[in-house]
Amino acid sequence: MTQFTDLGLNPLLLKALEGEGYHTPTPIQAQSIPHLLKGHDLLGIAQTGTGKTAAFALPILHKLAANKEPRRRHACRALVLSPTRELASQIADSFRTYGRHLGLTIAVCFGGVGVRPQAMQLAQGVDVLVATPGRLIDHLDGRAVNLGSVEVFVLDEADQMLDMGFIHAIRRILPGLPKSRQNLFFSATMPKEIGALAAEFLKDPVKVSVTPVATTAERVEQQVIFVEAAHKRNLLARTLREVVKGRTLVFARTKHGADRIVRHLEQDGVRSAAIHGNKSQGQREKALAEFRSGRTPILVATDIAARGIDVDGVTHVINFDLPNVPESYVHRIGRTARAGAEGSAISFCDADERAYLRDIEKLTRQKIPATDGRADQSTPLELFSAKPQTKRQGGNGGNAGGRARPQGGFGGAGRGSHGSHPSRGGDYGHSRDGQGDGRSPAAAGASQQHASSQGRGQGHGGNAGRGSGHASGFGGRPGGRDGAPAGAPAGRPRRPRYKGPASRSAQS
Repeated sequence: MTQFTDLGLNPLLLKALEGEGYHTPTPIQAQSIPHLLKGHDLLGIAQTGTGKTAAFALPILHKLAANKEPRRRHACRALVLSPTRELASQIADSFRTYGRHLGLTIAVCFGGVGVRPQAMQLAQGVDVLVATPGRLIDHLDGRAVNLGSVEVFVLDEADQMLDMGFIHAIRRILPGLPKSRQNLFFSATMPKEIGALAAEFLKDPVKVSVTPVATTAERVEQQVIFVEAAHKRNLLARTLREVVKGRTLVFARTKHGADRIVRHLEQDGVRSAAIHGNKSQGQREKALAEFRSGRTPILVATDIAARGIDVDGVTHVINFDLPNVPESYVHRIGRTARAGAEGSAISFCDADERAYLRDIEKLTRQKIPATDGRADQSTPLELFSAKPQTKRQGGNGGNAGGRARPQGGFGGAGRGSHGSHPSRGGDYGHSRDGQGDGRSPAAAGASQQHASSQGRGQGHGGNAGRGSGHASGFGGRPGGRDGAPAGAPAGRPRRPRYKGPASRSAQS
């Protein structure tokens, strides 16, 4: 088996690797490093968690140390572009760790923090600059850095760059680079747009592809729970109480969704924190630090922010929302299967997400074990063992009432089921005891006093036919605080909740 000592790396790099306890390179490292040491361009298809950062950091450090030059003001010799702040910070930390005996200067630049301290460091000149595209353009516009001395250019997580809309920024950066440079291009997937970009600036590249998509998925014990969207909150709280015992990542599809999950968990007495693009850099760093230390055992993240999460010991990944891009599912669950470790992934799937699940199973080439969510919320969860239910049954009661209004809050709707798909109860309108009718949106919401005293509601299935069209559900929750007595005139109907486009563009 190949060892780092067999790759011809600088002895001071080997000393640093020895100090970190690294002896055997990962497949992407063993395949890439020899070609990079020879100066070839490289196209690497590898997912997060395969060790690709060291695959390009080690040969870059080797090259810079072998040809040391006086640092020139406003210049850098190696440029690494990364899509997120967290990932940029971690890449810079890796360069510092591996190159700590070489006397090279490493700088990292990203948004969310002040420009001036970064500009002052760049003015002195650096050996390696790791940056996000937007902040690098800020420094280029401010003439804090000049890219004319770049010897090695790395574009990392290129597919995520595309999803985040950074391709135009990259095309603006490229003309400032010298033509005689070594180019390294890494991406987890290779859509047409990324392939076209790679063809533009790679010169006779060596192609290295490791860890097929299915390999990561096969290392993770996976489970899907079919559940109505309104009941995901309760299911998450129960899963965290009854199943999950260790460090857990919860994924949401949107930033606001991530914040909403944290608020709900706080109400349920579960400590958690969110990390996404709307958080300041200080908030993100604090959340990650507390997650690593175990002070905050639950971290709620969006796909984009999660690209920079490199934390060992994550035992579970919970997909509160299934991703609309199937490759993102593999990235998510890979957070609990780092460096060959095993982990568990639990995904909640509502009726609107069934198509996403089919795409995921097609990509991973495996059928994910599934179970139906229990209507009886007092029954203990039996994840990874429960058999799917075939009996048609009444759904749960409706959602909480709406905002406080003089005419009463919007009452919760019951849910029944007919055929193979659950039918919705009334979403709004008057509903004595939280009662709604699936055949048409029921009218008016019960007041707080009335709904709280009645406790249970009746969910009527629409299109009475197959299944138990009139099964009882558990309670419509109270209406607004200032609600009128039961039977008050109906309020204005709510607009249906917007669930976002079902496109393949990543959302955060």
